Amino acid sequence: MPGLRGPGRRLRVVTLIDKPDITGGGERMAVTLAMRLDATCFESILCATRPSSGPTFERELEEADVRILKLDRRSKFDLAAWRPLVSLLRRERVDVLHAHKFGSNLWGAIIGRSARVPVVVAHEQSWASARYAIAGERTRAALDRMVISRLADAFIAVSEADRTRMIEVEGIAPARIRVLPNAVPTPVPTGADLRAELGISASAPVVATVCQLRAEKALDLLVDAAALLRADFPKLKVLIAGDGPEEAGLRERIRDKSLEGTVELLGTRRDVPDLLAAVDVAVCCSDFEGTPLSVMEYMGVGRPVVATRVGGLPEMIEHGVQGLLFEKRNARDLADALARLLGDPAERERMGSRARERQRERFDLEGATRWVERLYWELYSASKRGLAEQADASTASTDKRS
Repeated sequence: MPGLRGPGRRLRVVTLIDKPDITGGGERMAVTLAMRLDATCFESILCATRPSSGPTFERELEEADVRILKLDRRSKFDLAAWRPLVSLLRRERVDVLHAHKFGSNLWGAIIGRSARVPVVVAHEQSWASARYAIAGERTRAALDRMVISRLADAFIAVSEADRTRMIEVEGIAPARIRVLPNAVPTPVPTGADLRAELGISASAPVVATVCQLRAEKALDLLVDAAALLRADFPKLKVLIAGDGPEEAGLRERIRDKSLEGTVELLGTRRDVPDLLAAVDVAVCCSDFEGTPLSVMEYMGVGRPVVATRVGGLPEMIEHGVQGLLFEKRNARDLADALARLLGDPAERERMGSRARERQRERFDLEGATRWVERLYWELYSASKRGLAEQADASTASTDKRS
């Protein structure tokens, strides 16, 4: 790959995110790309703008020789906190600033251009559906269109569904948009017996989901579906791995429905492949999604997926092939899909095998990383050509006046 500008000179890339938490899909994708860039062609730096309170990827970043810059920004109005990043961009001649998710995209576009970074990339996760699924998000959508898409050299969407909304609903120029589905390394379970650790019998039907406990993940729907399934599957276990602001509300809902012995909140887990290997069916019941990394991990371990028919999920899961799709906010529909798979081991095995194949074919991290590297080089080369053309035009104008 033509990543060098001269002897020993690599493209210097800054990845800009809120915080390198291990539970957020967008954060995980950003961190993983930063760690996997070809070190012979790229120097990788990660800038985390906000402090983290939970587990992070800092150890993994350090082991991958990715420099970390922490801004510890406490609020959106803490403008002084951006000074170290501005200084880095100017002092070290950063070549590419790759921002992830709305806040970082906005500030990255503004700061990157003011610091004259040659290439600015904005990267969103399920942003289009999110902007119009939540009241009061029109301002953010306008900033996507009027600021981010105009200042960034490329605006990455994670699904064709998001790209369509960006063009048709937001009015963003198609030429600005690139589509890169998220990707994960193929998950490899260690062989640990998570059922034994959690006290779950080998014969019990087990359903699991891995996500941040946020409102848009619609985990209340999963609790309601568990209540509907309990009569037909008395040994059912529903495992929810992750942390977030909805934890207290979920615990209350579990108590109200007397599901303490059925639904378990596990908190953040670092052994996700082992957890998934211990379950029968994996679930994504979100109100909106792009191409979630968690679903790719479910597929990679060979688990059939029951997912909401929203966003990029139908691009990942073909109904009846790698899993089943259900209608948004329909607990009965979700329960019926789970019951179908829990009651048919042969169908689970068939769909799980197809899911594993699809993850390796469509959502491979190595291929995604090479795609990003090619994009960096393409945009950097275009930037240099543009500067050269401006210089030639300026010289021609001076010659004419003289």
